[in-house]
Parts: sequence; C-alpha cells; structure tokens
Amino acid sequence: MQIILLEKVGKLGDLGDVVNVKPGYARNYLIPSKLARRATEVAIKEFEGRRAELEKAAASKLGAAQALGDQMGGKTVRIAQKAGVDGRLFGSVTNADIADALSKMGLAVVKAQVRMPNGPLKIVGEHTVVVAPHSDVVVNVTVQVVAQAD
Repeated sequence: MQIILLEKVGKLGDLGDVVNVKPGYARNYLIPSKLARRATEVAIKEFEGRRAELEKAAASKLGAAQALGDQMGGKTVRIAQKAGVDGRLFGSVTNADIADALSKMGLAVVKAQVRMPNGPLKIVGEHTVVVAPHSDVVVNVTVQVVAQAD
C-alpha cells in the first residue's frame, strides 16, 4: 500500500515521502496515529498545500525534544528494588520504571522512549540506557539500581 508520511517515521522515511508498506501496518498503526495518509492524487495535492505547516510543526517537535535531551544529558536515575544478598533483584527494572523515575525528576518521558536493548535490568549496579524523545535525539542516561532497605 502506498502512503505519504505526515511525520518522520524511523526506518521508514521523512516528512512527505511516498513509501510502500504492508497494508496492515498502514491501516492499523500509521494511519490511525496520524503519521501517514493513503497516497492518492487528492491526498498528495492536499499535502503539498499543507507542507509548510507540517514542516513547522515537525521542527517545533524536534526543538522540544532537543531541549529535553539537553536536560537529560548526564542525569543519573536512582531506583530502589528488593534484592537478594547476591545482588540479584526480586523482579526487574523495566522501561516503565525508568520513565516514571524520570517523570518524577520533572522530565516528560514516556516508557516507549526508553530503549533497553538488553532487556530489563535484573542486577544491582549502574547501567546505561538510551532515551530517545525523538528519532533524531538520543541521550544516554545512567540508571543506578540499589537494594531497597527493609
């Protein structure tokens, strides 16, 4: 299915690109989340009329994400979890836990923006995770997992 992108979508294309994707991906994700439209002649003409407005909105989103990235740069998040004597956690620290801790610090982060390529954290110590508030803005944040005092 041919679609026209209304925003930059990672690993797919930039604003205004006409790309082919599987129909289910377009119908179930891209179109309902207003990231794309079906690439008909009418939609392409309408997009060209709104192109400047959409580019301005994309630039403002990027600016806000860069400001958030500058605030997060070098931050250390401390999370207390129950742990055994050997330093292994009873459970794990997930991207939702890290997003909640960053939100409590005053940084607007949702769990989908926290990337943990090695999965949830399961041992006590310092770990580096990647937070991506925008596809062009990627920041490393240190997560310090400590044993919870009883």
